[in-house]
Amino acid sequence: MRILPRLARFSALAPAFLALAACKMEVLKPSGDIAERQKDLLLASTGLMLIIIIPVMALTILFAWRYRASNKKATYRPDWDHSTKFELVIWAAPLLIIICLGALTWVGTHLLDPYRPLDRLSVSEPVPDQEPFRVEVVALDWKWLFIYPEEGVASVNELAVPVNREVEFSLTASSVMNAFYIPAMAGMIYAMPGMETKLHGVFNNGGEYQGLASHYSGHGFSGMRFKAHALEPAAFDEWVDEARANGGVLDRPRYLELEAPSENVKPMTFAEVDPELFDRAVNMCVEQNKMCMAEMMALDDQGGTGLAGTINMAQLTYDKEIRRGLARPVFGQEPFMVTSFCTPADSARMFSDLRQSQPVVRVDQTPMRGIALPRPENRLGLGMDMPRLIQDARRPAADNQL
Repeated sequence: MRILPRLARFSALAPAFLALAACKMEVLKPSGDIAERQKDLLLASTGLMLIIIIPVMALTILFAWRYRASNKKATYRPDWDHSTKFELVIWAAPLLIIICLGALTWVGTHLLDPYRPLDRLSVSEPVPDQEPFRVEVVALDWKWLFIYPEEGVASVNELAVPVNREVEFSLTASSVMNAFYIPAMAGMIYAMPGMETKLHGVFNNGGEYQGLASHYSGHGFSGMRFKAHALEPAAFDEWVDEARANGGVLDRPRYLELEAPSENVKPMTFAEVDPELFDRAVNMCVEQNKMCMAEMMALDDQGGTGLAGTINMAQLTYDKEIRRGLARPVFGQEPFMVTSFCTPADSARMFSDLRQSQPVVRVDQTPMRGIALPRPENRLGLGMDMPRLIQDARRPAADNQL
């Protein structure tokens, strides 16, 4: 009769088990070479750790059974405290496992560096002599914006890329730090305000895959998901043509509207995109006449703006704070932004597309070496020659026409 209550308890858990059965093993079912190698690294690390975990769990049960109080045959040795063979096993085995894990992790970390261009498309296919397919990603509250600089279109909460072609993601965020993750394609990478991060990956198989924000970033975080479509070249061209046919222009005012917090946003596309939009999002100067971080750093590198800067001094206010009504007063006044000193020519130089002029450098990874990537330079250049700009900036406030 006691069996029936137990069966009733297990039957109550049946819906939970059914719900878990519907989950997909995204990480262990990759569709790209990078994700496949990450899966191998995960399985190898897990297997090495199980070499210790399984014997420990088995011995725990064995010792509990063998030295139970009712077992009169168990040897009682209260004065035993040392065994050289036992000490050798319990110290040498974990030490060897740690060494193997360290070597595996070191090589895997450099081999799968998200900033490093791919060394192959798959096990049997090398990377062709072709530029990576570029996608610019902005993490908004709470949605993903994808900009295709070569095609001149953009999409929200929907990603489409050609299959079997290297994809280079350039990522940033508009407000808080977030994490970009397509488990079937590549690893996770952070998207942070005021910074640009990189991620390289490839889809070897066509299909529809899940993309998500893997970091909590606020109230609408749970709806910050998107579908990633790996399409054949012809199908991708059709997707681009459809985006252009749908119309819509993503300029700076439209971006500021889109950046406002919203939840569970349905996918949408834009037929035209401001070519400077992503770089301005990185430099936190989408608003009209706002000083960009690249300009501010270049001025600071030249010694600052002198007396002229005293009337232009304020915190570089995050864009999201003004639109959310959270901006704090500056020196007792209403929040205001740092005004740009750049001329149109300076802005054109700052936001010129430097990516096209920089060839992709692929590193021979056999044997594996931990060679760091080259340090990125300021968009304006650390050794830039801007005498007129600096001279005007250092004039007395009464003479400076801003």
